[in-house]
Amino acid sequence: MKRSAQPAAIEPATGCAGALAGTPREAADSGAASPAVALLAVCALACGSGSEAPAPGAGTEPPNIVLVMTDDQGYGDFGFTGNPVLQTPHLDALAAQSAQVERFYVSPVCTPTRASLMTGRYNYRTRAIDTYIGRAMMEPEEVTIAEMLREAGYATGIFGKWHLGDAYPMRAMDQGFEESLVHRGGGIGQPSDPPGGEGRYTDAVLFRNGGREETTGYCTDVYFDAAFDFMERAAGEGRPFFAYVPTNAPHGPFHDVPEDWLEHYRQVDLSPALPDPDRASEQILDRLARSYAMISNIDDNVGRLMARLDELDLMENTLVVFLVDNGPDRDRYNAGLRGRKGTVFEGGIRSPLLARWPARLRAGGDAVDRIGAHIDITPTLLEAAGVEPPTGLHLDGRSLLDLLAGEGEAAAWPDRTLYFQFHRGDEPTAFRSFAAVGQRFKLVHPSPRGEGDWDGELNLELYDLEADPGETRNLIDDMPEIAAGMSDDYEEWFEDVSSTRPDNYAPPRIVVGTDHEPVTVLTRQDWRRITADQGWRPTSRGQWLLNAPADATFDIEVRLVDGSTGPLRLDLGDRTLHRELAPDQGTAVLEEVAVAAGDFALSAAAGEGDDRRGAHQVVLRRR
Repeated sequence: MKRSAQPAAIEPATGCAGALAGTPREAADSGAASPAVALLAVCALACGSGSEAPAPGAGTEPPNIVLVMTDDQGYGDFGFTGNPVLQTPHLDALAAQSAQVERFYVSPVCTPTRASLMTGRYNYRTRAIDTYIGRAMMEPEEVTIAEMLREAGYATGIFGKWHLGDAYPMRAMDQGFEESLVHRGGGIGQPSDPPGGEGRYTDAVLFRNGGREETTGYCTDVYFDAAFDFMERAAGEGRPFFAYVPTNAPHGPFHDVPEDWLEHYRQVDLSPALPDPDRASEQILDRLARSYAMISNIDDNVGRLMARLDELDLMENTLVVFLVDNGPDRDRYNAGLRGRKGTVFEGGIRSPLLARWPARLRAGGDAVDRIGAHIDITPTLLEAAGVEPPTGLHLDGRSLLDLLAGEGEAAAWPDRTLYFQFHRGDEPTAFRSFAAVGQRFKLVHPSPRGEGDWDGELNLELYDLEADPGETRNLIDDMPEIAAGMSDDYEEWFEDVSSTRPDNYAPPRIVVGTDHEPVTVLTRQDWRRITADQGWRPTSRGQWLLNAPADATFDIEVRLVDGSTGPLRLDLGDRTLHRELAPDQGTAVLEEVAVAAGDFALSAAAGEGDDRRGAHQVVLRRR
């Protein structure tokens, strides 16, 4: 690890913690665990959800930790937050057994949340500022929760979506996870898919510890199965484990979803879950049914997780944490919150936070009313495990453990302001699409989140979230002093996170030709665009920023996009290589290409003039 982490003693604790957040639903009204399975077992589990205080001295052993985060599942996509049609009985039961934070926040989109979750730091400190085209790679020198726990003796594993870099030294396996089973890029169905695995949620082609693996079954089921095997091995070795299960569901594409649940939701009136039921087209209803099918499949797997922990006799001293990465990808039921994924309104950045640990936490009380966020997960897990962060490591978050355990007086927690921002672009722009969220007030500027310079008028909005969680009454004219103070604090925060390191928003370089990764696959996920377009179109072109630690020789395979014609041009540092292409040629290989040590850029495109098409992928195989 980059810096050392030292284990510390865990103090025994007793106390009460939070109950359900949002609008609760009775377990008996939650529906079936699958279209044909009754809820008796789930109801029985919920009724025995740990209302007794933990025994004195409980929690003295480092807990196992299971962290589950879903992709594009909004705050309203649960029975326990009041969804009128969606079936999530196992998550409802988990909520009933968990301590909770009433107002918990994440970033508006995938990568920023994941960077903050893994480091306990605002993502603008980590170089991971966007979701694609070279902006979703985390600085390798960042210290992750996996690295800290692994050094303290934990087995560490990730199963699902990493989305912080696909090549060395940014892969999950380079950043503290000794076991990894992941897909590339931001999701299956994107340009980072491996050949033969394009868009396959069922029988997905994944990567286990860096090697290609053909899997069998639906991807969410595969992730949980792999996590179960990992947990069982670690328990058999007498090691505490950290199992991170970030599913790519219910993120699109939506062509391949669990068929049994899809058929179930096709038979259900879904209009109560839409903001405007009268305008619900067949296409909108089908899309919603597919999203809900993936969510109910996640719920089934949470039920399997709890059953497996019980089988392994690990329920008492395992901390299970559940959250989502951002708001829903479409307008649908969101528990009265405004906005969705990509926005800085509450509906885009609110998440449930469930924390179940019977040896330390107790369900049945009020939810914690102090605000929390993704940056708090790393310090919370470190305290739970009794691990001190490395000396000199700055964490933006703070541990929520005492509050979750009912041991910290909420009044003793000073009010704080949390910051969230997202827009496209190689560098963040101050005041563009940001939210400053305090314990009571929220200052927001919901400006466009597209690319290019933003020079519009600054129209700030101020909301009292205690009185108006739906953000319906803008108080900017009524409370200008509060808005001005929060604006000044935001500017100070933006300057701080933007000056974390020299050239703060430059992307990290992919390192090639090492024993860590003798074969490097470069995809459009990680290139920097050359053309002024979205970056993933057939005619898009881009370059990869690379580093070779030593002189090396490579065979370079260029995988072409459909419709490419010759000639092929490969720019490698200050050299240009050409190859002719036969009609319908799908790949071209340039053998024994020498590369000198140092930084360089690589780009490849086929064709001439404006019709040139950037490579789909480029593979560097070290000789």
